[in-house]
Amino acid sequence: MPSSRSTAGPQPLPTDLSATDLLALYYYMRLTRVLEERLVALHRQGKVVGGLFRSLGQEADAVGSAYALEPGDMLSPLIRNLGSMLVQGATPLEVFRQYMAKAESPTAGRELNIHFSDLERGFLGQVSSLGTMVPVMAGITLYFKLTDQPRVGLVYVGDGAMSTGAFHEGLNFAAVQRVPLVVVCENNGYAYSTPTRMQTAAARLVDKAAGYGLPGVRADGNDVVATYEVTREAVTRARAGGGPTLIELVTYRRKGHAEHDDQRYLPAGELEAWEQNDPIARYRDRLIGAGWAGVEDLGREDARVETEVDGALARCIDEPFPAIGTALSGVFADPPAAEPEWYRALPGAPSDRRAGEPPHG
Repeated sequence: MPSSRSTAGPQPLPTDLSATDLLALYYYMRLTRVLEERLVALHRQGKVVGGLFRSLGQEADAVGSAYALEPGDMLSPLIRNLGSMLVQGATPLEVFRQYMAKAESPTAGRELNIHFSDLERGFLGQVSSLGTMVPVMAGITLYFKLTDQPRVGLVYVGDGAMSTGAFHEGLNFAAVQRVPLVVVCENNGYAYSTPTRMQTAAARLVDKAAGYGLPGVRADGNDVVATYEVTREAVTRARAGGGPTLIELVTYRRKGHAEHDDQRYLPAGELEAWEQNDPIARYRDRLIGAGWAGVEDLGREDARVETEVDGALARCIDEPFPAIGTALSGVFADPPAAEPEWYRALPGAPSDRRAGEPPHG
């Protein structure tokens, strides 16, 4: 045992997590943060296409909740749930390619950031409209139930999404059908720039669960172990036929809605207060203080993360964008090869576009 471990002797491991699991939680949170730090640098260099949405300060709720799932379960992330996708098997290489719209990205440059799916690995790319993925996941988990598959779905919503009709309709349907769905609300205090108190009169977002006849639980979203524990309980209940659970994870978004958001709407001192509640720093201190890991152990994980992220970026930084002639392929339907390409002036296309223009009316 490394000499840097707690001299008081290790404390009992929490719940059903092993020492390997505890290090994995640290690894995934660190991987999320370092990967996003590299993306910030790329964004400032003009290499990121579109916006950049960070999860700084929210890594624990994404990683801890996704870690509670089992192989075969399905997860629907939001733009700040990069950590959950990494837990499910998404790679830094895929994420870099997506953000830079590379031809070899999972969506071949047709979508950006973490809007991509892999049903084999168990994650379903999100639709940006708030709350929309709740009814989608309600339908998927209804399929699990009707086909007697012991599988569970997990869908994330923000505090803003809980004020939408799609959220209400989806959760009401899920509750009535008792589908194996876990709904995780990441209460980070703001829907873009609108504070929660201006979105709902509910004292706590989790209180809304009672209106649907569902169990609801609230936890510290900056505590990765607490997040894992409440999610694991809900996943176990859902798999056993107990129906949906609404989980409220209280956390904080330490960056704006996107990289362009300067957060001028924040009250003075609020951001600084939450910086003292950093989920990774908290967990690192707990690992060492409880004797579950030593400084050397965590240093190896840090080095592993840096190597993986730097290697992935070096591999794809100079890769090409998609060929311009493939712009519509695979978007709605692949157009016939002989179809006039009226939508774009391609090299070698007829100079007279009138013959290929779409019908009017």
